[in-house]
Amino acid sequence: MTAALVAGLLAGYGIAVPVGAVATYLVSLTARTSLRTGVCAALGVATADGLYALVATVAGSAVAALLRPVLDPLRWAAALVLVVLAVRGAVTAVRQYRAHRLATRTTPPPPSPARAYLGLLGITLLNPTTVIYFAALVLGTRAEDAVRPLEQGVFVLAAFVASASWQLLLAGGGALLGRTLTGHRGRLVTALVSSAVITGLAVRMILP
Repeated sequence: MTAALVAGLLAGYGIAVPVGAVATYLVSLTARTSLRTGVCAALGVATADGLYALVATVAGSAVAALLRPVLDPLRWAAALVLVVLAVRGAVTAVRQYRAHRLATRTTPPPPSPARAYLGLLGITLLNPTTVIYFAALVLGTRAEDAVRPLEQGVFVLAAFVASASWQLLLAGGGALLGRTLTGHRGRLVTALVSSAVITGLAVRMILP
């Protein structure tokens, strides 16, 4: 039981800690909206990690073999979604900045917490690296005896908690950034930088 708990925690942090395009978008989203929205988005990422941990634990190598033929389409789809988000974020930031300079007007409503949760859940689920990661980890550490369902559950829950704790830390950093850079120019700069980083990471995702 303890071994499954430790393995799940290590697995969750192992997939969550490397900062990529999704983590960058999570931080920028929280900075532009609120901590509540960022927390829901963070839980969306962690839910995807937990679901993939569950699938990998139950199905193991069968899922990895099933996804291998469609890795490239999934990778392109994930990259396309990230590029669209980057472009949309940059365009929205520029429009809001110009609108503030020309006249006083109401800014578009931020995404609801539920929408943020579903959005980040979908983006993370498009990343095939996660399920391959968990499948390889489970297969590499599995003993000859069958793993009991209780141990599988502990592993999955621990992976979810580890991922959630890290994503919530990122969301907290985004909220702090949003409070620090309250000026319209500061928000424009951070939005453009975030969009550029997300685009670069999306391009890197599809390069060999």
